[in-house]
Amino acid sequence: MADKATMLELKNVTKTFNPGTVNEKIAMNRLSLDVKKGDFITVIGGNGAGKSTLMNAVTGVFGVDSGMISLDGIDITHFAEHKRAKYFGRVFQDPMMGTVPDMEIQENLALAYRRGKPHGLAWGINAKERALYREQLSRLGLGLENRMSAKVGLLSGGQRQALTLLMSTLVRPKMLLLDEHTAALDPKTAEKVLKLTDEIVGEDNLTTLMVTHNMQNAIDYGNRLIMMWDGKIILDIAGEEKKSLTVEALLDAFSKASGSAFANDRALLS
Repeated sequence: MADKATMLELKNVTKTFNPGTVNEKIAMNRLSLDVKKGDFITVIGGNGAGKSTLMNAVTGVFGVDSGMISLDGIDITHFAEHKRAKYFGRVFQDPMMGTVPDMEIQENLALAYRRGKPHGLAWGINAKERALYREQLSRLGLGLENRMSAKVGLLSGGQRQALTLLMSTLVRPKMLLLDEHTAALDPKTAEKVLKLTDEIVGEDNLTTLMVTHNMQNAIDYGNRLIMMWDGKIILDIAGEEKKSLTVEALLDAFSKASGSAFANDRALLS
């Protein structure tokens, strides 16, 4: 069987914040990563390991100092953030970030559905679109398909995060980026959103990077796990090895690879 094609590639990417000052921080240290099409990769690491920096570098929130980033064979290293936006679906930790609270659920979905398309004079949502939104909302199992004219600001954090997840995948992105998207939710709601994530990623075969602070979730979800430390990837575990992982084994592997104990209470207590 032929190897899967590469969707995202980073080659020797370096990013230093506040260079030449007492606050200098090497956030990415000659980091290389090859993400195959259809990969669902969980990303874990302690505070300051470089997880969010990786996401921001890929989406162009800031430029990198050196190295190369390519997406589906196209070098995007020097693309501006707005030029990359159409390729990525991204869900952030804060449920308030991905939606417009003063707009209706269906209007938020329309914004997502029409992203990157030419804007005409008509804004109204037609019957075909409304049927699509109702069908997609029903996937969430939250009853939102019966509340399409409700203002998003009235939804709970979990409902908003589920809606944001749907919006980010409504028009299939080349990659889905999940930046601790369940961290602000209570455990029961977080579990529901994670299961929804797994279903949507699986059904649509989306290439996905999911940053998480929860070691068990990093083990349970996806086909590949990478652990970051000091701006580098120090563990890359996939296949049967990942399926048989335990939190204890992961901590032990981290200690051997980094030469230090994993210091992040938030992750250990999850």
